[in-house]
Amino acid sequence: MRSRRRVGFAVMSVAILGVLSGFPGAAAEPDQQAKIRKLTKEAAALAKAYRGEIISLDDAKIAVRKASRKVKTLKVRLRTARREVAEMAQTSYMGGGFDGTQLFGAGTDLSSISTMTYLSRAKTERLNSIKSLIDQQRTAAREADVEIDKLQAHIKELKARQREVERSLAKYGFQTPGASTGLTQRLVTVRNAVLREFPMPFGVGCLRGGDPGEHGKGRACDFMMSSGGRMPDAVAKARGDALAQWCIDHAREYGIMYIIWQQKFYDMRTGAGWRMMSDRGGVTANHYDHVHVSVL
Repeated sequence: MRSRRRVGFAVMSVAILGVLSGFPGAAAEPDQQAKIRKLTKEAAALAKAYRGEIISLDDAKIAVRKASRKVKTLKVRLRTARREVAEMAQTSYMGGGFDGTQLFGAGTDLSSISTMTYLSRAKTERLNSIKSLIDQQRTAAREADVEIDKLQAHIKELKARQREVERSLAKYGFQTPGASTGLTQRLVTVRNAVLREFPMPFGVGCLRGGDPGEHGKGRACDFMMSSGGRMPDAVAKARGDALAQWCIDHAREYGIMYIIWQQKFYDMRTGAGWRMMSDRGGVTANHYDHVHVSVL
């Protein structure tokens, strides 16, 4: 009986190894990475043409990166699982005392292997967990493909509007930060106009050294609606709503590029209206406590 169990476990192990070796994700993953690299370059070129970061494009890239990381993690786990199963299969085979042709003649349909009944509970659970891992990577690879397709489609959409956007932006001219403030004159003008219209009891933050985005370029301000990372109260939220709408209404006049408020963004270049921003992980990161204003 013990010999038959060893044979059963070895047959099951080799069956799973057959599935692992034929798994399409291993070959497809390099193709995904090559496509991601190409799309990342195209996204960077678009951001330059649009004169600043494009939140919707950043969100699409974040989704792709998350999906890609999941595929890579599962790939590593599968590699480890393959090695473990190979070692278990070898151990079972060496101690089984039977002709090797019995082992390698087995099919790869896991559900049809009747010898599963001879496996110990621990070994059965190990093999089932590996089969689950294979299914997870297949799903992750499909999800990554979906996110890559979304990014590709959005890049295509932005490219189609690129000339129109460039013509619209040309009338504003390009400004460099002032030596004394580190801010562009356009941002200084917008900040002063906002301060004339709205009380700012919680302060305003603009230049942020080392920031790779608009704050580091002297082209963005955060108008705070609360302090200490707290959600604003009803009065402060209403002030933030009004400030955001004021920016939309005066975008052409002042050269406002986009605003972010309450985990939503409004990009004047794309004309798409308010859109949800992906979760950045907190009250401040999701812009619940401040209105972010970027200028051209």
